[in-house]
Order: sequence, then structure tokens, then C-alpha cells
Amino acid sequence: MRINNQNIKVLSASVKGLLHTQQNVPCQDYSLYVQDGLNFVAVVSDGAGSSKYGRIGAKIVCETLTSLLKNIDFNDAKKAIPQAIGIARSKLVRHRLNRTKSEASLPDFSATIVGVICFKNKGLFFHIGDGAALAFHDDKYSRFTASRPENGHFKCETYFYTMDDWKDSLRFTSFENAHTIFLMSDGLTNFSFSKDYQTVEKSFLQPIADFLNKESNKTKALRALSNTLSTPQASKLNSDDKTLVWIRL
Repeated sequence: MRINNQNIKVLSASVKGLLHTQQNVPCQDYSLYVQDGLNFVAVVSDGAGSSKYGRIGAKIVCETLTSLLKNIDFNDAKKAIPQAIGIARSKLVRHRLNRTKSEASLPDFSATIVGVICFKNKGLFFHIGDGAALAFHDDKYSRFTASRPENGHFKCETYFYTMDDWKDSLRFTSFENAHTIFLMSDGLTNFSFSKDYQTVEKSFLQPIADFLNKESNKTKALRALSNTLSTPQASKLNSDDKTLVWIRL
């Protein structure tokens, strides 16, 4: 099955978490996707709330990865992805807000990465940190490939592409013949997975996927998705920013 990138349906929504609303801080999540190259590429990045410029770090890595990966040879993706992340890091070194103009200030731009690159019927997740990705292979949403969150020794600790040892935390997960993909920031992982992250919460994901697949009006679909992520119950369960990218291949 060959997938035409222009026929892929995509919807991305980001909502500010309750914590950042109370602190009057902008949403630190960022997402981007491209359909005009040889490959379909989508990336979600969560800027660390504890960093001064986490939102900038998230934006730059999304822009850099989508731009550089869309026309690569898919077979070279595992080599091209770390090279592209390295270029994003070099942009942060030169950024006007980098006070030292060196890698020593990269923690000011700390952000996670979870992304996907697809070519024909093949896909590859690439991942640093506590976001998550899912690729579903059957209409019952029972068979799936997951790239799960990775935390550090403490619950609130994760990994960022701005760390010195970021290559040690870069993970790849390959899959084939998926019909639906979800990318998400960590504000949604507890909605989408069981507590041990071994199974998925179909009661949350499947209704979203079914509705978005049927809704032809993109404005209505985006409003519905944003409203779902912004409900009082969602804010109560997780006060962090929430980003969800839905992809129908």
C-alpha cells in the first residue's frame, strides 16, 4: 500500500494547562507537520516549564526536523534524525537569547521530542523524553506499536534534546501498515495509557479517532478536539499543557 502524503488527514491541537493558566505563562508545547515532501513528517515538542525559553527550544526543533527530514531517503532516517537534532542544537547556540553563545546555555531551551516519519507503508517514531506515540494497525484499535514515555529516576524528571548526553536518550521504533497515528505531549499520556504504559485507553483514543475521521469540516474538528483537551476533568487529571496530533494514513 503506497500512501500519498497529500491524502493524509492531520489535525493538531495544543491547549494551555491549568498550571500555566494560573501562572499566566504561555503554552510551552509546539507541534508541526509537513506533507509536501517525499516523506510525511510530524513532530511534537514540550518545552520544559522550568526553562526560561522552553517554548523557543520546542519551536526550533519542530521547524528544523520537519524541514530537514521531509526529503531524505527514508532508509537513512536513523542517521539523518540525529544530524537534524544536532542542527537544531546549533541554532540554539547561535540564538540571540543564548547568553553565552555556547552549549552551556542550552538548558535554558530544554524541550522533549516525539515525532514520526512515514514513507509509503513504513513509519519510524523518534523520541526523546516523556511524550508518547502510537500507531494503530486494525480498526478495533487492538493492535498497536507504541513509543512510550521515558522518565528519569524521579517522576517529574525526563530527558531533553538540549542535554549533553541527548544521543543516549534518542529512541527509534519502526512500524508498518498503520492506519492511524497519535503523537502527544506528556500532558496526555495518562489519558492514553494504563498506569504501566503496557496497554492503551481505547475509551479515550478511539472516539477521538472515529470522530475526526468522519468530520469533514476541519474547523469543527479542531474545535471539538481542543474542547476535549480543555475539559475541567482533563485539567483536573493533568494540569500540564496538552498537545495531540492525529494522523489518518
